[in-house]
Amino acid sequence: MDFIFEVLPKSRLFFEKVLNETSLEDLNKIPDGFNNNIVWNIAHVVVTEQLLAYKLSGLEPNVSVDMIQTYMKGTKPQGSVSQEFVDELKTLLFSTIEKTEQDYKDGHFTNFQEYTVSTTGNTLKTLDDALRFILFHEGLHSGYVMALMRALKS
Repeated sequence: MDFIFEVLPKSRLFFEKVLNETSLEDLNKIPDGFNNNIVWNIAHVVVTEQLLAYKLSGLEPNVSVDMIQTYMKGTKPQGSVSQEFVDELKTLLFSTIEKTEQDYKDGHFTNFQEYTVSTTGNTLKTLDDALRFILFHEGLHSGYVMALMRALKS
């Protein structure tokens, strides 16, 4: 799993760069033809990693219940977020992955509940499966963010 914990923080550098270089207005904007925005996609990857790693292992996620309910699968943006939320999200991008890596190394993930993902139909049987899927999922949402950015420029 060393490779996964090497790649995840690097992939999240892309999301951090987008948050740093995009106006708050554009982070919140939903372009025509889309049903969510940039900030929703970025918050969604943080929440999904926490649900797949922690919740499926019977552990408490490292993000708030409110954040989970707002950005989990099946949700949509419910209005604009503040700059304070964006700043918190930038911190969570990395603190959550660092905590997951440490908890993994410390052996805290011992009771994983199988889960079939809707995206591919694959069943995650272990935390290692979940971590591999998390990489795929974050790549998918990187693509969505790039598409949203192109749509905002046109």
